[in-house]
Amino acid sequence: MVPSVSSAYVIGERGELKRFSDDGEPGGTAGKPILDVLTGEGICNAAIVVTRYFGGTLLGTGGLVRAYGAAAKAGLAASSVIHKLPGIQLSIATDYTGLGKLQYILGQRGIPLLDTVYTDKVEMKALVTQREAETVKAELTEGTNGQAVLKEGSPCYLAEIDGKMQMV
Repeated sequence: MVPSVSSAYVIGERGELKRFSDDGEPGGTAGKPILDVLTGEGICNAAIVVTRYFGGTLLGTGGLVRAYGAAAKAGLAASSVIHKLPGIQLSIATDYTGLGKLQYILGQRGIPLLDTVYTDKVEMKALVTQREAETVKAELTEGTNGQAVLKEGSPCYLAEIDGKMQMV
């Protein structure tokens, strides 16, 4: 017996492209419930594939809809959803007297450090969302009494995975 492999996907930030496949199941009983899970959760740029090995005839159409929807929900619940945010890499240079305050401000905001180099001064690279960049720069400048030298790097995308920011 060949298993049934039903799927759905949503492509684009606003779900510009949505498709599903019932793969031989009765129309709308497999791929559509999977697609409904994706759209209902506001998930984009993702696909879900559900494989059924047994039980289609026994379940009936209503049972298939519930089974495929439940499988898609379970798969999504077991996954990490990545939120893509526009950001910048921020280079920060300061003397050692400002280091503690910078670490405190960045830590309080949950801003990840990519690198820290200790020489006659301290140079750090941090990832900041574009939305919070100006506020963070102002806080860092104020926190070091204007001693920190801040430089914005190239725009990038940050991935928020389980509440933590990473560069993608």
